[in-house]
Amino acid sequence: MLSQDQTTLDINTTRQGLIEITDQVQSWIAQTGITTGQITLFCRHTSASLTIQENADPDVVLDIETFFTQLVQENPSLYRHTCEGPDDMPAHIRASLTDVSLTIPVSQGRAVLGIWQGIYLFEHRHAAHHRQITLHLIGD
Repeated sequence: MLSQDQTTLDINTTRQGLIEITDQVQSWIAQTGITTGQITLFCRHTSASLTIQENADPDVVLDIETFFTQLVQENPSLYRHTCEGPDDMPAHIRASLTDVSLTIPVSQGRAVLGIWQGIYLFEHRHAAHHRQITLHLIGD
């Protein structure tokens, strides 16, 4: 019988960068009792995003963070929207280049990820922020 469940992960960030949330997502899926289906993760912010990336070699995360810093400059002379600080508009651009939503199959009570894949919240602001990720699981 098809059922669904929903929750919100509250994540406090301390800095700009990738924060792995795989264990929190897997733990919640296990608690629901749904073993086969699909989970959708939705980031409820315009200056943070979600991504699936390698979680085995920490250099991958560092390289991605470095790449985005170089790709989208924090130069207020480049933007009109500067009232929330020099990192705000670049954060919006970085979020638009990545994903605010992920959909992942669920099998045997776990999100189906590759051996080296992890789920990350990508904080694009420098200051600490309270972020919310809504999880919605549907299945049997």
